[in-house]
Amino acid sequence: MKTIVKLFITLTGLGILAGCNTAPVRDPEYAATRPVVMPQKPTGNGAIYQAGYENAWFEDLRARHVGDMLTIKLAERNDAKKKASTAVAKSNSTNITNPTLLGSPLQFNAPGLVPLASNQNNGLGVSLQSNTDFSGDGDSSLNNQLTGDITVTVVEVLPNGYLMVRGEKRIGINQGNEYIKVAGIVRPSDIDSTNTVLSTRLADPTIVYVGDGPVADSNVMGWLGRFFISSLFPF
Repeated sequence: MKTIVKLFITLTGLGILAGCNTAPVRDPEYAATRPVVMPQKPTGNGAIYQAGYENAWFEDLRARHVGDMLTIKLAERNDAKKKASTAVAKSNSTNITNPTLLGSPLQFNAPGLVPLASNQNNGLGVSLQSNTDFSGDGDSSLNNQLTGDITVTVVEVLPNGYLMVRGEKRIGINQGNEYIKVAGIVRPSDIDSTNTVLSTRLADPTIVYVGDGPVADSNVMGWLGRFFISSLFPF
């Protein structure tokens, strides 16, 4: 009895700890990139203006170097529908009549059996018949929408001037965490004057929106339920 009580207390404590809110976990694949340290330019003795300390007064502050920040405006919306219907029917019928020999049908007794009334006058006639019928119907619909803003950093500048960017936003809400991860390639001409680009302008985009915690766990089907609706279930 004491063992059962200890086990109950342990499981209760683990359940309480599982319900506690945990800090968001950083994904190193979407970590921010620090700017590259540029070599210090030599200063000119006696000059009023020193190279490397100038400010850009007449140009937009757009991302162009490794480590620069860029805001991506998420404007994702996908609609998809799919419907499939299959019907298969097959019927087979085979009849072989008993052959005749010298004008009389063949008749015989089955060998190895005691001559009985039910074992007499056997023939070679055969009749086979089979029917197979299959029908299936499937319908699928997808509709999702994702909006918002996320600021990422430039990871690499490609030889043609395009920018590879990536970033992650972590939000802790109540007893769960929300993660928004974005990565892709940006064309500098698609960046507007506010240093913002639409997510629909990203090339090779990766946009992930996931969560963890009790709310997310409640929307996950158990492994036994997934087995019964998978193709591994034989019935």
